[in-house]
Amino acid sequence: MKRLAILTTALLAMILSTTAQPATKTVKLKVIETSDVHGHFFPWDFMNNKPIDGTLTRANTYIKKQREQYGDHLLLIDNGDILQGQPCVYWTNYVMPEDENLAASVINYMKYDAETVGNHDIEPGHKVYDKWIREVRCPLLGANIVKEEDKNGKANPQSIYTGLQPYSTHYIDGVKICIIGMLTPAIPNWLNKSIWKGMEFEEMTSCAKKWVKYIQDVEQPDLIFGLFHSGLKGGIKTDEYEEDATEAVAKEVPGFDIIFFGHDHQVHNDWITNKKGKKVLCIDPSCYVKNVADAEIELTYKNGHLVKKDIKGEIVSVTNEAIDEQMLSHFQPKIDAVKEYVGRKIGRFENPVYSREGFFGNSAFTDLIHNLQMKISGADISFNAPLAFNSVIQAGDVTQGDMFKLYRFENLMFVLKLSGEEIRKHLEYSYDMWTNTMTKPEDHILRLNDQTTGDQQRTGFQYYTFNFDSACGIDYEVDVTKPDGQKVRILKMSNGEPFDEKKIYKVVMNSYRANGGGELLTLGAGIPKEELEKRVVWQTELDQRHYLTEEIRKMGVVNPQPNHNWKFVPEEWTKPALERDYKILFGK
Repeated sequence: MKRLAILTTALLAMILSTTAQPATKTVKLKVIETSDVHGHFFPWDFMNNKPIDGTLTRANTYIKKQREQYGDHLLLIDNGDILQGQPCVYWTNYVMPEDENLAASVINYMKYDAETVGNHDIEPGHKVYDKWIREVRCPLLGANIVKEEDKNGKANPQSIYTGLQPYSTHYIDGVKICIIGMLTPAIPNWLNKSIWKGMEFEEMTSCAKKWVKYIQDVEQPDLIFGLFHSGLKGGIKTDEYEEDATEAVAKEVPGFDIIFFGHDHQVHNDWITNKKGKKVLCIDPSCYVKNVADAEIELTYKNGHLVKKDIKGEIVSVTNEAIDEQMLSHFQPKIDAVKEYVGRKIGRFENPVYSREGFFGNSAFTDLIHNLQMKISGADISFNAPLAFNSVIQAGDVTQGDMFKLYRFENLMFVLKLSGEEIRKHLEYSYDMWTNTMTKPEDHILRLNDQTTGDQQRTGFQYYTFNFDSACGIDYEVDVTKPDGQKVRILKMSNGEPFDEKKIYKVVMNSYRANGGGELLTLGAGIPKEELEKRVVWQTELDQRHYLTEEIRKMGVVNPQPNHNWKFVPEEWTKPALERDYKILFGK
């Protein structure tokens, strides 16, 4: 009898306890995004041999503090473009490929929950990114990166490129979260097909529609995030796709709660209203790990049903965070190995070279690359643009690290057949991006943009400086008083021969340009995109920096000088204007 009384009391207590449970439940989450890391893992600039602020070792200090507060209620995500940038990723991609890729090691060490593929993760080529995909232990996302043979427009996980997933699913305290990853589909406009063989890149808005519907039908999550390596809006636009499509997806595809994005190297923290009237947070931390994108989410459930979502977005600077010494110690052997690699002497310069001089006319920096391209390829004419805003290689010993300042990216070298008219139109398009049409002596000569800061590929200009092609092998003038499309006058070949607009010339350039990058060959020269591959008569097997390095090594001592084969005119206007604009960009 006593035992029955005890059981009855216990049962009654259980019932009372159950009925006393609150019907409302609140769950707080934190999501942190990094994007466009470009090899900025450690607090050291391997190119310039000096400390840097933007680094994952500082970001990880902030992330650890947030993990202390949120525990397993925190998601850490990366938005791609991690396999190119600092020399440490070149070293791991090509010099020590037998080891685990350093970008994979860092992602694994920091315990990321998901990562999207960026365009600079495709550019290193199949050998590099296929291995990296296998080595990264979190889900690698690419909903619009489909196998070439399986492109059928349906939301089929089996059609996604091998090793990638269209989305990842995460469970936190009863909350179900799906993250859809997508990449800008403009890859074919920049990279030769051999680099992305076996892949197709679907347009983002239509891809997002099918995967949101699939996820809503199959997964029925509480939250849907986008993780897009595609800028807010703009960039390259074709009949098939838009390079920067985040805003378009946010507006046209209801279902997203937050879209974390990148690629455009700009800070964004915006609320965009979709076509059903719901606001979607679109947040982008910019590049080089100076910031992280930080989203706080509070979900309210009543009787098991989600009734309220409270979302806040913040861009958090991590440049003043302390370095994570534990992480630094873990990777110190790799850091030391990279420092040894970039410190190797390859030659000697008798005078310094400055990339900034290339914006104002002939420069030793730009023309050194021109001359080496001509020598290596045997071409008639060279196209080349400044790949960095303000790089300097001092006189004296030149190291392997200096070569990353001379040539930033792992482009190949191509030679294409172009007519004289196409060469002129290509240059017209370049200088139209580069220079204004001056109507009076006081005008700016350069297309300056005071709003563009923090991106070394575009700082101070309206357009990307890596599209500011000049030419070697021809003598020409750029008349900045003429309207767009009529500024360039080619005088002769630099060897003294006449220049003929009807003649076919061999023109050397990097693979980005040869494949249509910057649209100088397509919109400028007027060559259909599908015809470019037919124009190729020669290409390198390895990256361009490798061949430039080998040539300088052979030469031993180099005396870089400007070629003086072109100039801005009329000089009574352009010389003072160039001096004024130089002071605006670089001071005295």
